[in-house]
Amino acid sequence: MIKFRLAHLGLAMAALGFTAATPVLGLSPAYAAETVRAEIGTPLQAVQALMKSGKNKEALHKLRELDSVSNKTANENYLIERVRASAASSAGDYDSAARAFEALIASGKLPASEASKYLEGLVGIYMRAKDYPKAIAAINRSLKDRDDPKMRAYLTQTYYQMGNYGEATRSLQASMAADQKAGRNSSEEQLQLLANLNLRSGDKTAYVNTIEKLAASYPKTSYWTDLLNRVSGKAGFSERLGIDVMRLKLANNLLKKPSEYMELAQLALRDGAAGEAVKVVEKGYKAGVLGVGADAGRHQRLKDLADKTLAESNKNVAATEAALLKADDQDGLLNFGYALVHAGQSAKGLALMETAIKSGKLKRPDDARLHLGQAYAVAGKKPQAISTLKSVGGKDGTADLARYWIMAINHPMA
Repeated sequence: MIKFRLAHLGLAMAALGFTAATPVLGLSPAYAAETVRAEIGTPLQAVQALMKSGKNKEALHKLRELDSVSNKTANENYLIERVRASAASSAGDYDSAARAFEALIASGKLPASEASKYLEGLVGIYMRAKDYPKAIAAINRSLKDRDDPKMRAYLTQTYYQMGNYGEATRSLQASMAADQKAGRNSSEEQLQLLANLNLRSGDKTAYVNTIEKLAASYPKTSYWTDLLNRVSGKAGFSERLGIDVMRLKLANNLLKKPSEYMELAQLALRDGAAGEAVKVVEKGYKAGVLGVGADAGRHQRLKDLADKTLAESNKNVAATEAALLKADDQDGLLNFGYALVHAGQSAKGLALMETAIKSGKLKRPDDARLHLGQAYAVAGKKPQAISTLKSVGGKDGTADLARYWIMAINHPMA
């Protein structure tokens, strides 16, 4: 009899194309030294020598001699398959590796920690070989024993590689629901994959919902840009809300062109919000976008106009308010209140806006609440801003923009 010892056999998991961290497995302590018959032990020693020399294909061929040996014990079979798994993995013979992995898993001799790694490796083999049904079967077998986020991710990945985007979506959503139940937030990678799946399935509404979650949880320029571009192109979106989209872009530092800063400033002046126009222009200058290039003169003229208009407005606050009150022009008072908030008179401006909304005489109540929410945010009153924005309805874009403002307030871009 031969005392056969495997000093250290590395499973070449990286060679399997497996995406997990590469485990290095030797024999477990219980099987580190096994007494085997000479007809088993001698060939195994020869195989080990071949593997040490990098001759893994020759080692596999040598191992096949042992397949014809009769009456092998369970431990002898275990040792043979353990060696075969390593040799086949290193040789790139994934069919042989898969059979060895299956045999080891079925043997019941692997410790629980190693069994899970071998099952994970088996999934990697099947995925590399594009044998997706077997990969799915192996994953589901693992998930029956315990819920493993890593295995759930592999299940989604397998369906995705199959081109079965419907099942991939269902698998990913189930995985995200399980994470949420366990108190874990969806990762950026999960949400990115879900957005990709939404696009592939042609579900534009689901895609926008997913991008909303990305922008809220992982605020980045790319997510916000995509989100605001898509909401503007949404069926039924009102053109009058274009200024509010630009305000969101400004709040998230998404305005990059001189023309964008100038357009927003001009729209603010059109609506009587000279203080807002001044802020927009100042931000453009500070960003180094305005005041440079061939159009620097135009930028300066706009700046001068905004400053002059604000100064005149500040002189006539009492007269303007009195005229609007006399005419019972509630929409005018709402807009005037908004302008005052940006001009630095937050208390007075907010009071005018609140009174106008309570009057019940406004043409577009949802627009009014959207702008009041923005005004609260400008005034630094975050709780009131969020509460007001949550009350905004409408199907022409107002509700969407209110929701995005809440996201921007809660998760500001750097």
